[in-house]
Amino acid sequence: LFPYTTLFRSRRSALSPFAAMPPYTGAEFKDLPKPSGPGTAAKVGLFCFFVFTRAIHPTIIDASKTMDEETGKRGLGYGKMTVVIAESFFTLIAGQLMALALGGMKEWRMIWDPKALKVFSAIGFMYAIGDYLEMASMGALGGAAYQVLLQSKLLITALMLWGIKGQKQAMLQWNLLLVIMISMCVYMIGGSDSGSSGVIPLMGVFNVLLKVTVSCLCAVLADKYMKDFKNLPFYVQIVQLKISWTITILIIAFADGKTFQDGFFTGWTPVVAGVFGSFVVKCWSTMAILSLLDSVLKNIGEASAVLVIYFMQVLLPIFPDKFEIPSFLSVMVVILSVTAYVGAKSAVDKAALWDKMQK
Repeated sequence: LFPYTTLFRSRRSALSPFAAMPPYTGAEFKDLPKPSGPGTAAKVGLFCFFVFTRAIHPTIIDASKTMDEETGKRGLGYGKMTVVIAESFFTLIAGQLMALALGGMKEWRMIWDPKALKVFSAIGFMYAIGDYLEMASMGALGGAAYQVLLQSKLLITALMLWGIKGQKQAMLQWNLLLVIMISMCVYMIGGSDSGSSGVIPLMGVFNVLLKVTVSCLCAVLADKYMKDFKNLPFYVQIVQLKISWTITILIIAFADGKTFQDGFFTGWTPVVAGVFGSFVVKCWSTMAILSLLDSVLKNIGEASAVLVIYFMQVLLPIFPDKFEIPSFLSVMVVILSVTAYVGAKSAVDKAALWDKMQK
């Protein structure tokens, strides 16, 4: 029987579809198109630039404060809306010049497309309210404290998704959100300069929470409609946003009784000019760079900015802060809590998919 068995095995091997296949060399898919988008090095560069812009903006606003001799507290010695107004006019002019230079009158006329202009005007109005709340909160809070409180957007976004879309969070995610909120309170009470006496500036905290709520809503709407009107160039969309944005800021500035009555450039210094430049960079980079980074990198980048701000306030001589172990540990707890929450989403989604497959 041995010869017949050998013959049967050899014939079965010859008939196998895998018998004559050549070995895999790795060059079989070399002609396939590569996925579009920035490479690893570009993403790392964008991530670092994103962290830098998120760190430098509140830091330079904090550095522009001056000491009030009557109250002994640091505050904004200039009209808080002046830098926002200057940035709005600069962006309006620069965006229109870009449209004329790159697309001529045809692209410039796109700015006045009524369908898109109506949508972006509503979003621009909400962005203007967010700018006002940002400057109002920064007048009472330090840069690191402000950036720490911005992490509350994770909780506010989760509540929005739950209330609007019915998208629930797992118990693990709710626990991590609670850890984030408690760690923020710990930093505000015992780790920040504003809370060194154990007193939390409630009005500043309230303004930040309102600003975060407005920003979350604006981010969702801007992401949706900038993609819906993708036939419009990016700079055209920016100008459409800035039209109502600028009008709203001007109304707020005229209503506060200080911006124009005391003189528009009263209290401006080279540092305040840096605040203006920071607003310009923030406006143009936020919508351009964030579209290239995924949501995980965005959230981790904003959390990392807290640590960068803390070290900038410790190392730069313009700030009175000193390195203290409790403050540093409070910042690290916030950052690690945020990264843990962001990382938990993938695990929760996979667990939900597994449970669905089991059913």
